[in-house]
Amino acid sequence: MEERFETIIIGAGQAGLSAGYHLARRGRKFVILDAYEHVGDAWRMRWDSLRVFTPAKYDGLAGMRFPAPRLSFPTKNEVGDYFAAYAKRFNLPVRTGVKVDEVTRNGSGFVVRAGDRCFEADNVIVATGACQTPKVPAFASQLDPGIVSMHSSAYKNPSQLKPGPVLIVGLGNSGAEIGFEVARTHRVLISGKPNGEIPAPHGAAAAVFVLPLIRLLGMHVLTLDTPIGRKVLPEFVKHAAPLIRVKTQDLMRAGVERVPRVEGVERGLPRVADGRRMEVDNVIWCTGFRYDFDWIRLPMLGADGRPMQYRGVATSQPGLYFVGLEGQYAATSDVLPGVGRDADYIAGHIASNPKRMTEMAPAEAVLAT
Repeated sequence: MEERFETIIIGAGQAGLSAGYHLARRGRKFVILDAYEHVGDAWRMRWDSLRVFTPAKYDGLAGMRFPAPRLSFPTKNEVGDYFAAYAKRFNLPVRTGVKVDEVTRNGSGFVVRAGDRCFEADNVIVATGACQTPKVPAFASQLDPGIVSMHSSAYKNPSQLKPGPVLIVGLGNSGAEIGFEVARTHRVLISGKPNGEIPAPHGAAAAVFVLPLIRLLGMHVLTLDTPIGRKVLPEFVKHAAPLIRVKTQDLMRAGVERVPRVEGVERGLPRVADGRRMEVDNVIWCTGFRYDFDWIRLPMLGADGRPMQYRGVATSQPGLYFVGLEGQYAATSDVLPGVGRDADYIAGHIASNPKRMTEMAPAEAVLAT
């Protein structure tokens, strides 16, 4: 099967839907391909108690506010349902259940393959998000088979765990939140050091008085257009975000025990930096994700494994774009409050390219109402 589009967007999360909205506003012809069966499933499949860190007033995409009290913090299912409603409201042409296997060049354009399907496009926007491939140390496979071992992306709730102690590896926000939850039913040990903490309690009060300042910094100060942004952003993307909702004091009050860094496995048990073996029945690897662009068969990665791009425009591959990368343009480029600006920039770049003029996208009539 072979179809042709001016632009193919890969991914129907906040980045892909935002890109689709802004392309449709400009009357461009495009399709959005997503591997999940339903729009929003990437959020629905995360752990049960997950809530976003930003209040609903900042969580809406362009053209449609988030349908929740402005100072509430939406659940992961509410975010998934919002994405589905957004795609429907603006008649965005999303094809679900289409997992892209390969992107290659075809002259000045691209070939996108997904199983036995083949698509051609003048432009490709990669909007697969920051949470792509789980990072787990190689020695994790040496754990005793009787230990429940999972990455945070597979964790849903404490019922998945065996009775007995739980070791959380990684003290970023996912490790802190999962550890705090699991501590209600299990003894929890947590390994790692946080990359700082937001110096205010998380909640509605912070959303009113503190978050506007943080948002100003993340949206307008820490960008590629400011000297401080150009200096800080490369380091910003190398480190986990500071703890936001659950802080180290909250973990200590919940009875969570801090242990040194996990350095390996010895006789089937995790070994920490002081030489002790942790006698635990469960290990949750809250060790983050890595980008995986091996399926893009083009020379477009830098020495750091990240795409070579400026504001989402691939510098060595005309017609290839990215939306939703960490630090793509600003500190907020990969999260709900900031992804829309980058999507708008990319859509404008595509619309200003006179290489190929196409008919109005079907969604434009809806967007114009």
